[in-house]
Amino acid sequence: MMKKITLMLAACAALAGSAFAQSSPPFAPVTTDIKANTPYSAYVQDQRGVIARNPFGLCWRTGYWTPADAVPGCDLPICVEPEKLENGKCVAPPPPPPPAPVVEAPAPAPAPAPVPTAEKVSYSADAFFDFDKSVLKPDGKAALDDLVAKLEGMNLEVIIAVGHTDSIGTDAYNEKLAIRRAESVKTYLRSKGIDANRIYTEGKGEKQPVADNKSSTGRAKNRRVEIEVVGTRTVNK
Repeated sequence: MMKKITLMLAACAALAGSAFAQSSPPFAPVTTDIKANTPYSAYVQDQRGVIARNPFGLCWRTGYWTPADAVPGCDLPICVEPEKLENGKCVAPPPPPPPAPVVEAPAPAPAPAPVPTAEKVSYSADAFFDFDKSVLKPDGKAALDDLVAKLEGMNLEVIIAVGHTDSIGTDAYNEKLAIRRAESVKTYLRSKGIDANRIYTEGKGEKQPVADNKSSTGRAKNRRVEIEVVGTRTVNK
């Protein structure tokens, strides 16, 4: 009985002098078999030098206690930032999530290769030549100048000039007349800088009419020069 009274008095004296630094509420001390190992009584002890514990199993500290005086199993662990005390243990925070993967923008699709395109125009032979003639008229030259201007910026592959006639005259004559007219067109285009190797000529004569040769109106439509241009052109979008 005397030992218990002594133990209670020692605990009260320690509390009065800021005897403990634990955060737990005061409870009746419980003796422990852990012996104090500091000369300044860092923990509350009984007459036997046994450190007193509270109901939570933690040792009662005195005002002399420092972290260097900690007895294994006697105190809550001292956590070092960024660790936090959880359930009596120092727990490190979870590692930060890995950075989100960088999603690279897809490479732009390659520009489609230029596709060869064909342009075909048909001119009235009467505008190019006098009747039964193969010498270009001024109006015919002006029309070909306009065509050459339209070819600017085109990767030219081929130009085909085809002469046609009406049915007046023999087939042989009309075919030769058609060829002479096509060759006149080629000669003029060459004078404007078009490569001669890109220009082909044909004479169809009266073989491919587009109208009835029985009328003067129909025959006028059949007297024509067709020019077909094949090449590629880059279109800016």
